[in-house]
Amino acid sequence: MICSGRDKIETPEQFKQAEETVKMLDLDGLVVIGGDDSNTNACLLAENFRGKNMKTQVIGCPKTIDGDLKCKDVPISFGFDTACKIYSEMIGNIMTDARSTGKYYHFIRLMGRAASHITLECALQTHPNIVLIGEEVAAKKLTMKNVTNYIADIICKRMELGFNYGVILLPEGLIDFIPEVKQLIAELNEILAHDVVDEAGMWKRKLRSQSQYLFEFLPQTIQEQLLLERDPHGNVQVAKIETEKMLIEMVEAELDQRKRNGIYKGQFQGRSHFLGYEGRCGFPTNFDANYCYALGFVTGVLLHSGKTGLISSVGNLTAPVEEWTVGGTTLTSLMDVERRHGKFKPVIKKAMVDLEGAPFLKLVSMRDEWALKNRYISPGPIQFVGPYANDINYTLMLEQGARSHFF
Repeated sequence: MICSGRDKIETPEQFKQAEETVKMLDLDGLVVIGGDDSNTNACLLAENFRGKNMKTQVIGCPKTIDGDLKCKDVPISFGFDTACKIYSEMIGNIMTDARSTGKYYHFIRLMGRAASHITLECALQTHPNIVLIGEEVAAKKLTMKNVTNYIADIICKRMELGFNYGVILLPEGLIDFIPEVKQLIAELNEILAHDVVDEAGMWKRKLRSQSQYLFEFLPQTIQEQLLLERDPHGNVQVAKIETEKMLIEMVEAELDQRKRNGIYKGQFQGRSHFLGYEGRCGFPTNFDANYCYALGFVTGVLLHSGKTGLISSVGNLTAPVEEWTVGGTTLTSLMDVERRHGKFKPVIKKAMVDLEGAPFLKLVSMRDEWALKNRYISPGPIQFVGPYANDINYTLMLEQGARSHFF
């Protein structure tokens, strides 16, 4: 094990440093374990080493709980199954508390910087009252006001049924999916990449009028969080943007207005939660343990066979382990071009929630009932023995066409 990090390898100096390191260690093979950014590094290093006739082969391995590194030949990354089951246990506990106290709306933000796979999977496992899927928000071009009204409308309907409580799930990257906010973030990225944000606020003049209006409209805490330093890959650090608290403020203001208009007669009390790193550090599920073993085995085989520039892949995952298939997929086939730090750069394209895919369509078919009726499911802790110990997540089952005994 050399080390762990999030640095983007892109400058001549960084490539030279990588070359010197593998030569010093006399490496025949280098395995890069991580998500889309890490495997982008793997792809670039493989091409660089091969172009210079170096002996070091590079193989990538899919690891991200976000679930946004996948394709036909790489159906899932390890960690997703475990994280979603850990989060779902916590959500189930909160649901039990919500029903017991009967007076709080719990806004739960879940990990998922760029894609809403975790939120979707946890919704399928627990059946919350409201689920916000970032990709759907973007496709429908919903504004902050639209999202606020959607939540407030359901709260009003539940109040009429005698329910002054509920559970709402949202991805941590939700704010980046709202078109008006996404445009604002894009403009902020350009400013932060080339200019200094002065205390007098003169930098705001470089924003378009609509973006400047939106920025001033947002709560002060959100403004400050949007200006935080970007991560090494040029991404907004959405984990530090407390979207759930912002939504509570906006929904509360909307309900107060409706109360003044005689439309809403309930008592709204919001509670915020962020389920983040807790889901990344638990014991792996049986599925993830078997999957990691298989990925490690095929990675070793690929290196031993002299391959480079591939990502290890395991297929037929809904079948018993003995029937899984293994292979390698070219990393270049996953590449795309994105604008980061004010420049266009080669990166692995993120796999977003497919709005025509089976997991999302299953959610659509059930969410209206969940909104007004309490169909909560508390799945409890991860099982390692017993009849459900080897169950895999609904997202993978639905995408692979397998049937679930819970639906």
